[in-house]
Amino acid sequence: MNTLIKWFRGITISLFAILALTLTWSFVSPNNRYFEIVKNLELFANVFKEVNEYYVDDINPSQLLDKGVKKMLGNLDPYTVYISEDKIEDFRTLNTGQYAGIGASTVLFNGHTYVSMVYKDFSAYKQGLRIGDEIIKVDGVNIAGLSQEKLNQLVKGQAKSKVSLTVNRPGTSDPVELRFEREKISIPNVPYSGMLNNEVGYIKFTEFTPNGYKNVKKALQELMKEGAQGIVLDLRHNLGGLLKEAVDISNLFLPPNLEVVHTKGKVKSSKFTYSTTYNPLAPDVPLIVLVDNMSASASEIVAGTLQDYDRAVLIGQKTYGKELVQNVRNLPYHSQVKLTIAKYYIPSGRCIQAVDYAHRHADGSVGKIPDSLKVAFSTKNGRTVFDGGGIDPEVILKRDYASELARQLVAKGYIFNYASEYALHHNQIPEAKTFNLSDEEFSAFVKWLEKEPFKYVNPLEKNLKELKEASDKYKGNESVKNNIQKIEKKLNQPLVTVLSANKKEIKRLLEANIASRYYLEPGLIEAGLGDDPYVAKAIEVLDNKAFYQKLLTPNKP
Repeated sequence: MNTLIKWFRGITISLFAILALTLTWSFVSPNNRYFEIVKNLELFANVFKEVNEYYVDDINPSQLLDKGVKKMLGNLDPYTVYISEDKIEDFRTLNTGQYAGIGASTVLFNGHTYVSMVYKDFSAYKQGLRIGDEIIKVDGVNIAGLSQEKLNQLVKGQAKSKVSLTVNRPGTSDPVELRFEREKISIPNVPYSGMLNNEVGYIKFTEFTPNGYKNVKKALQELMKEGAQGIVLDLRHNLGGLLKEAVDISNLFLPPNLEVVHTKGKVKSSKFTYSTTYNPLAPDVPLIVLVDNMSASASEIVAGTLQDYDRAVLIGQKTYGKELVQNVRNLPYHSQVKLTIAKYYIPSGRCIQAVDYAHRHADGSVGKIPDSLKVAFSTKNGRTVFDGGGIDPEVILKRDYASELARQLVAKGYIFNYASEYALHHNQIPEAKTFNLSDEEFSAFVKWLEKEPFKYVNPLEKNLKELKEASDKYKGNESVKNNIQKIEKKLNQPLVTVLSANKKEIKRLLEANIASRYYLEPGLIEAGLGDDPYVAKAIEVLDNKAFYQKLLTPNKP
């Protein structure tokens, strides 16, 4: 009832406000932009009122408004969004990496919810929750059929409150009930750092959430103490986050009083220049930054700034191309709107925004900025770089696509479940960086998989089926049909043959997942570094000092 009263009160206030605005602007020229705003607000309020009063079925005002606002903002860009009161907590978690919970994440496979990660030193870890445990109840409530979102709502709550999980544990016949005290959780944004060899240190940085600078600095200090003569900063799949963290992390490698980024928007408050202020921790240490097509926003500030000052060599693929700045504005009734308020520009003066949201096609779709409109800029040393379309690395590597077999094994949970099966029969493994499955152990996985209800579906089978149906409609296509049959035989290979052909990739996935059972997230990352082509190329470039310097030197005409 209170909600209903608040809603009608809000509508009344809004209508009075619109009426007042209408009277205020009634003498303003119809061509005036403000007249258009007032007119459309009045129309919206009246449509809302008429629908609520006369529509044949009862409506939910909050849901209707939520959908209407989302549709309206959807015509701007994907980053301008309305955040209703019930979504505020999820938004805060996404942007700060902090929430009140138990310190574990989950994954859904075939309708079953499993613990996919446990974070050290939090309640889940302390009370013995394990990766691979299947959650069946929360506080005695059966979770079968619940979405991941609903499950998260059950597990999260007020700090210091209690929650219990009932789990099915591999190797245990009866369900296990565990009790936890919720606490403030900060998801690690530097989940792993360490020495790749005697001279090269590595830092994995996943998101620009609070304490990002502090955690990268701490990792960098430790690596330099261990004798690192070169650093690899991994920003792959880092979608960005807080602008200040990007500025401060850049400052670890750049001297003070250098511009890192400046922003330009419609209003004066959105125009600002951010510069380095501290003495750098590693001003001269050779630096490699790993990037890919999912390195975005704040990641591109760091990568682009270091490139513009010729301070680092970038290795990987062209970055995402997001140079839009968002700010959160508070709205009535504890809701918010996250608005794109400016574009940012890195030291060379370039804006590397790839998608032009301001000029849409006739069908409403958006396109990337064409190469013909891109402008050349110069780095500090005079190397040519371009705007509009992401950041191009100095060393470009092909995107590492997963095979279709690997995708299906991961998506259906077979890699994950076998890691639990392996851990059940092995009390310990070597340290993650040296852990390798033997040929015999890989054969054991193949035998295990053959007993499971897994059927590999080659995506070419669908295309071949369509070709076969098309050829059946026409006479005189016997040679085509014969060729189709030959292709069918090649596609219908035994599972063991397909696994053997993708052995290296499948082994790598298994080793990383198995290592996580013993060493958690650091083990998951470390186990994959040994045969990571990006990391191998970074070490190669750092080992060749002349080539490293050449990459940062402009080509002579």
